[in-house]
Amino acid sequence: MKVTKEKTENSQAYLMVEMDPAEVEESMDKSYRQLVQRTRVPGFRLGKTPRVIFERYYTRQGLLEKAIEELVPEAYEKAIKEQEIEPIARPQIEISQTEPLIFKAIVPLKPTVKLGDYHQLRITAEPAKEIGDKDIDEVIEALRHQHATWEPVTREVRSGDLVTIDIWSEVDGKAYINQKGGQYQATVGTTFPVPGFAEQIIGMKPEEEKEFTLSFPADDPRTEYAGKEGKFKIRLNEIKEEKLPELNDEFAKLINAELPTMDALRERMTTNMKLRAEDDAKKAYEEKVIDAAVEQSQIEFPEVLVDSEIHRMMDQQFQTRERLEAYLKTTNKTEEQLHEELHNTYHDTAITRVKRSLLLGKIADEEKITVEASEIDAEIEKMIQASEGDRDRLKSALDTEEFRESISRTLLTTKTVVKLKEIAGGTVETSNEKEESK
Repeated sequence: MKVTKEKTENSQAYLMVEMDPAEVEESMDKSYRQLVQRTRVPGFRLGKTPRVIFERYYTRQGLLEKAIEELVPEAYEKAIKEQEIEPIARPQIEISQTEPLIFKAIVPLKPTVKLGDYHQLRITAEPAKEIGDKDIDEVIEALRHQHATWEPVTREVRSGDLVTIDIWSEVDGKAYINQKGGQYQATVGTTFPVPGFAEQIIGMKPEEEKEFTLSFPADDPRTEYAGKEGKFKIRLNEIKEEKLPELNDEFAKLINAELPTMDALRERMTTNMKLRAEDDAKKAYEEKVIDAAVEQSQIEFPEVLVDSEIHRMMDQQFQTRERLEAYLKTTNKTEEQLHEELHNTYHDTAITRVKRSLLLGKIADEEKITVEASEIDAEIEKMIQASEGDRDRLKSALDTEEFRESISRTLLTTKTVVKLKEIAGGTVETSNEKEESK
């Protein structure tokens, strides 16, 4: 076996491994001895078929493929040991050729983080957004729409109406959306299912039918439709008009029974929106500080970390298998198509998250930030007190090694962000300033 390390970049080692013909032959013989015991060949007892006959029946290529399945993982383990490489995850393997057997391995390595002089960061926090009457009015108007009723009308469709339609459509000769009695809110500017669809419905009357074609944008995130033309045929069954509730004390009680008047509702909303604005400003400042520290640092990591982050983001989006399957059924997509689509959508965000995580981990090491067991205990106690369940059962469920480790990581990140904000805000004496003051 000959192993060549072609290069190492972005925390990935690129190996080329060429197997000796004798090693391949030995692996093929091993595969033959395994397969012949469970493969029946006409004219021979199980396990007694000579190899030359077995190869004709099973095919030499099939035997070779089976041998490669066994040989490559073993050869890879020997290769990384020979090159003194410590991978952090499974490699990407690509068979370059089979005779002689040559394969490439992209090996993910431990990330490297070289911090910039983050102690010199000075960043001013932006004030929270001021909340005025206009902001409150916009939220109240949104609440009116949420609690609106829909009443049938016999006129033509206007923007904002809720219509019931039968729809048949295809894209590139393949079925797209085909449904009877589907509901759709026809609002000018809506881009679903394709830009211009709502505008085609506006002006139609009940029982009217219409055929038209529309083009999907070239940059449509649904790559299977991007730039293609869709054919549509619709029949309008019913039109419903939105009826908004009046703004009075009854509306306030509808929103919150504890708020008997519109004045009380506006006051509560003002308080909540100011708190949310302050929280948004805090998060924006944290991200600004972290990104500034990332910008001055040199961070390298393998793509496998980005893939892992993308999978976490997918799990967060759908939460349960049932929701995922419902989405796939609604969009007429396979799980593989969805993974590819979301991978493209999430990729840049995932890279940002990975960089931030690696940076904060390195700063925590540099600043010797730790989490004590008592802090984890206190966090678990908070969760128990905030819950209405059985205390002993909750404590037993939460106080596990895995959950404590999760809490520890969260607390460590929080404490590190606080430290970095103190440095950037100039409210903590840096190590350099301490040295100068001596």
